[in-house]
Amino acid sequence: MAATPDQPATTTPRRKAGRHRGEGQWAVGHHTPLNGNEQFKKDDDGLNVRTRIETIYAKHGFDSIDPNDLRGRMRWWGLYTQRKPGIDGGKTAILEPEELDDRYFMLRVRIDGGRLTTAQLRVIGEISQEYARGTADITDRQNVQLHWIRIEDVPAIWEKLEAVGLSTTEACGDCPRVIIGSPVAGIADDEIIDGTPAVDEIHDRYIGNKEFSNLPRKFKTAISGSPVQDVVHEINDIAFVGVVHPEHGPGFDVWVGGGLSTNPRLAERLGAWVPLDEVADVWAGVVGIFRDYGYRRLRNRARLKFLMADWGPARFRQVLEDEYLKRPLLDGPAPEQPSSRWRDHVGVHRQRDGRFYVGFAPRVGRVDGSTLAKIADLAAAHGSDRLRTTVEQKMLVLDVAEDRVDSLVAGLEALDFQVKPSPFRRGTMACTGIEFCKLAIVETKARGASLIDELERRLPDFDEPLTININGCPNACARIQTADIGLKGQLVLDADGNQVEGYQVHLGGALGLEAGFGRKVRGLKVTSDELPDYVERVLVRFREEREEGERFAAWAARASAESLS
Repeated sequence: MAATPDQPATTTPRRKAGRHRGEGQWAVGHHTPLNGNEQFKKDDDGLNVRTRIETIYAKHGFDSIDPNDLRGRMRWWGLYTQRKPGIDGGKTAILEPEELDDRYFMLRVRIDGGRLTTAQLRVIGEISQEYARGTADITDRQNVQLHWIRIEDVPAIWEKLEAVGLSTTEACGDCPRVIIGSPVAGIADDEIIDGTPAVDEIHDRYIGNKEFSNLPRKFKTAISGSPVQDVVHEINDIAFVGVVHPEHGPGFDVWVGGGLSTNPRLAERLGAWVPLDEVADVWAGVVGIFRDYGYRRLRNRARLKFLMADWGPARFRQVLEDEYLKRPLLDGPAPEQPSSRWRDHVGVHRQRDGRFYVGFAPRVGRVDGSTLAKIADLAAAHGSDRLRTTVEQKMLVLDVAEDRVDSLVAGLEALDFQVKPSPFRRGTMACTGIEFCKLAIVETKARGASLIDELERRLPDFDEPLTININGCPNACARIQTADIGLKGQLVLDADGNQVEGYQVHLGGALGLEAGFGRKVRGLKVTSDELPDYVERVLVRFREEREEGERFAAWAARASAESLS
């Protein structure tokens, strides 16, 4: 992505190697905890809190929970306290944690590779209806999140999930989070290599294992052998991207050190080709480097991207080979450009076995428990036992016979799930927002849904691929820096000088083709009420000024500040 006068499209600058002193790196002898998070992890492993939840907290209630468990270790089992209702965004950064905490939890169900059976989806739907007031959100990391969970109900929920092969183990916390994978792994006709065995091996060997349960911060993994490149590999701590080696055949190209939040950085290639049966070992080596060399002194510098920024890929690869793998890696080719501008698999597509998969779009990932159960029933009635979630907050039904596709599509559309959605329905994502998140400043889900409706009404013939990502705070859970139109929630002044909910605007970010963070036009902010007018105005100008075949991101990179305002 080209730089602009408003904001250069840069990544975190490379620092001099050798930042040892005071960074809290275990590998150079700094084992004394340097902050409260490191202290509570040293005092007791996060995985151990499950016993206390089952034997103490679920029996004696919310008030019995130790604060270090409540706001720390319980994350290792997918539990965050949600935001107390009625607290406006202006108080998010002012109040103490205990003032923001509600007595209910968000529970994240871990879904590695986005793979679900109809039985599993039905159980999630039942849990949602029985314990979560019907809530359910599909996330942009292929998980499902539930809200309004009482601590008293958590053991029963775990029992129901684990009975069908699901869990919340390390769904949150300073540990290896869910392993995202291609939603069409093992079925797509154009697949380079099926990464499913590697996803399973990593999960079985290391998830819930105390070898990696105390990392400096969270660790995000992506594995895909799809030429569509459907797992946003550029912004994960480690990603394995399908490639064909000219001598050794299909395998994976290794990327390390990506991440967003307030200091976004794209991952870098190590230049190494890894066969399928070595992915788990290489993954463990990279996680080991993060555990041992990662910066633990400051939480805002504790992600792997900061170590990669200081070391660079050559040194990182050398340490991986010399200290962790004890062998050199093979050099390998870079992946080709993604084969599609849409990477969400929405629509009707033929599988390699002659059957079809059907991808459909909820509104900004928001569903509910009753509807999830209906989706499971609908899939089963059309001969499918398998579904997938995607990193774009979408879902797929697999293994549908050709003569049953039309009936399935009709059933999905009756539930308001579009198989041929508008670019606005297809390309709009939103994080949890102020409704439940303690970090949020503004509302997101309802705002995103209403924006879709307005844009479909105002621009019914707009047919270009477009991503609109809405985030409730600066932390970029909804990937605002890599969207065509990224909206970062903050409080802004309206025309009358009143402080209201609004967004700082990022324009022209991208993943896949010409990946980059786009630009921020100085002073460009919009109120929530003005948002439909603003987006409509910018898209009309795009259509007026674009060159033949030009993507929105490319136009935004060269457009004048006036055209973007």
